Amino acid sequence: MSIRIIEEKCVGCKLCLKACPFGAIEMRQKLAFIIFEKCTLCGACVASCKFKAIELKKDQKPAPEINLGEFKGVWVFGEQKKGVIQPVVFELLGKGRELADKLNTKLSCVLLGYNIKNQAEQLIYRGADNVYVVDSKDLENYLDEPYTNILVKLIKKYKPDIFLSGATAIGRSLVSRVAVKIHTGLTADCTGLDIDPKEKILLQTRPAFGGNIMATIVTKRHRPQMATVRHKVMKELPMDAKRKGKVFIEDGFEEDDFLSRTKIQDVVEEITSTVNLSEADIIVSGGRGMKGPENFVLLEELAKTIGAAVGASRAAVDSGWIPYSHQVGQTGKTVCPKIYIACGISGQIQHLVGMQSSKIIIAINQDENAPIFNIANYGIVGDLFQIIPLLTKKLKENLNK
Repeated sequence: MSIRIIEEKCVGCKLCLKACPFGAIEMRQKLAFIIFEKCTLCGACVASCKFKAIELKKDQKPAPEINLGEFKGVWVFGEQKKGVIQPVVFELLGKGRELADKLNTKLSCVLLGYNIKNQAEQLIYRGADNVYVVDSKDLENYLDEPYTNILVKLIKKYKPDIFLSGATAIGRSLVSRVAVKIHTGLTADCTGLDIDPKEKILLQTRPAFGGNIMATIVTKRHRPQMATVRHKVMKELPMDAKRKGKVFIEDGFEEDDFLSRTKIQDVVEEITSTVNLSEADIIVSGGRGMKGPENFVLLEELAKTIGAAVGASRAAVDSGWIPYSHQVGQTGKTVCPKIYIACGISGQIQHLVGMQSSKIIIAINQDENAPIFNIANYGIVGDLFQIIPLLTKKLKENLNK
């Protein structure tokens, strides 16, 4: 972008001086003069000038043309930690298999790490046709720059049509960097993926406007079509040890590809005294209806009785009743337990996005019109402060028999 004063039109009214929030305009010989060292090209001066004496031009650079027909296949980023494939990868392979079949193309997984070649077979068993492995000591722990450099080179080499990653701390950091470097779009935190039957492009669905609507986004003119997906949203395929596929060991990268301006000093593992929320088979969650932090003791006792994890709605977390690590929902964790017990949770879309895939949903709420009952398999209308202690007592009696 560029900006200039049209001297023939400038009358020295000084309106632009008052409008500029950065002090980037001064008067010289009764005419406005732009101090380019201070100017941010915000355009405030242009709007203030009644005489159209300031011209702001946007440099129109044509977007690089790409041949969309060159891009084939569905790719999944095989996130691993300490050589262990993360569960979200298997979920993405399940959905990726479905997408690849609709497009009549291959499903591939790219695996970066150290001493991880032996993990490639299980990715094939979970649905991949091809696995691209980059095995290097420099990739043992995740670092933004080397992982980004390697992935960008692989994408440019093989040209996948679709690229999926988990919406994890690593996935969010990595894929956004890759998307910028290869000049394509990225849809974050998707809860649904499908293929448009006519145009054969990826339909990427995610919550928008605070979870009040579900938006479907498409990437028509750029490739690959990139999306991150939350853990526990997609279903895994069962392992099939009879499946056959190809493993490609990728090498030939330059030393600069592995350079990083940061390094890992130490890794501190998260320590929890309760069941891991993301992996729990049973979750007991509380919302605004719990009325205070002291009442979460009721949920903790119930959870302890049945071996469950304790969750919470955003309202409970924002009120400071329970730490953020327990939050279930669009801005918290996405969960898919066998049983989800919602206590005092109204059921706003922001929360439902994070738990609606649960196999059995039990709702306890005194408001019979609460939205949570619309998706619950079983509902109890009543005072949770009476119901939960009775439920805990009865479960203890039955378990002790």
